[in-house]
Amino acid sequence: MGAASQILKTAVHQDSLMSSQGMLQRMFSMWFNGFVYNQIWEDPQVDREALQIQSNSRILTIASGGCNVLNYLIDDPEKVVAVDLNPYHMYLTRLKLAAFEHLPDYETFYDFFGRADQKHNLDNYRHYIRPHLDKETQRFWDGGLPWSKRNRYFKKNVYRYARFGYFMRFLHQIGKKVGFNPERLLNAKSMEEQQQIFDKEIAPFFDHWFVNKVGNLPFAVFSLGIPPQQYQAMKTESQGNLVNLYRERVRRLVCDFPIQDNYFAWQGFSLSYDHVNREAVPDYLKAEHYETIKSRLSRIETHITSLIDFLAAQPANALDRFIFLDSQDWMKDEVITALWTEIARAGRLGSRIIFRTASTDSPIETALPPALLQRFVYEKERSLELFRRDRSAIYGGFHVYHMPNSAASLETAAA
Repeated sequence: MGAASQILKTAVHQDSLMSSQGMLQRMFSMWFNGFVYNQIWEDPQVDREALQIQSNSRILTIASGGCNVLNYLIDDPEKVVAVDLNPYHMYLTRLKLAAFEHLPDYETFYDFFGRADQKHNLDNYRHYIRPHLDKETQRFWDGGLPWSKRNRYFKKNVYRYARFGYFMRFLHQIGKKVGFNPERLLNAKSMEEQQQIFDKEIAPFFDHWFVNKVGNLPFAVFSLGIPPQQYQAMKTESQGNLVNLYRERVRRLVCDFPIQDNYFAWQGFSLSYDHVNREAVPDYLKAEHYETIKSRLSRIETHITSLIDFLAAQPANALDRFIFLDSQDWMKDEVITALWTEIARAGRLGSRIIFRTASTDSPIETALPPALLQRFVYEKERSLELFRRDRSAIYGGFHVYHMPNSAASLETAAA
């Protein structure tokens, strides 16, 4: 755990301890050095369209909650490598892999990660999953407070726990004060009804005095896994009023996509999935993908390390699909340059790279030196199109780059 904690500090601590930004960075690293996410918040449908995964694709992705690591297997890649600075997120990813492989059938698996609150989940963990976990992952899930072990989450809805879950429960309590009933939204029959519910019940939440008082404070965004660098970008974009930015992003989540299959909205407003129709669930939890994913689990490998450290150890032409979540927002220009230098070296021609940002602009366009930037093509219009279709609706931008297949195609793209 000590080595992983040091990797996280190296990534986050970019300014002097004596500066206000440096103090925020150290507060965030303390907060983030724990179980933050219980589900990944990047839309895999958008990812898969942007990545154009082929049967020979070798994918490098940040693990986060592990959902999309499994979702990408649907497209039959050759290999998926999941890395993460946060060991707790890797423990969740490895738990999902072991559960997929060793639980006896689809319904048992769905009970564990779909319903996530069945009493027999704990027995199934002990009987089927625990014996196949590495010692560190075992120690994490069997650990916790003496009176509340983490493995108890499995029968109490794991999505209510982790720091994101706790914070969402806190927001739900405030929501009740303004009369918001999540059940009404989740049962909406049309986009028009979703808009009406937003206007009448959700928008007033952002006018509540307490929300306005704390909504601009750093700890509020830290609870969502947003580091100080992103916090500053969001403050700039919102002209100092983050609450208005939150209002607009929640409006997109509620009003721009049908609630019937938007599992991000279901998690945000109920900390659960749609168990009746099973449309608003991640693809890895759908019955039609169960056997396919299970047959391809051996293609996944996991590492607790940084992107740069992993890439630096790879030979040339080792990978061709890169998913960086929102990590580019965490990095200074020189770190971004080091990372993309490694992509240019270890990536195959034709490689595709995707990431999200808190604000609208891609930092790559200004961070990289011109000679390195010319190695990549920014699919700006395609990025904007896919951003509009991202059902999670929590980011400000989605960005797609690729490495051309030849020098000739690079010259054509540049022209």
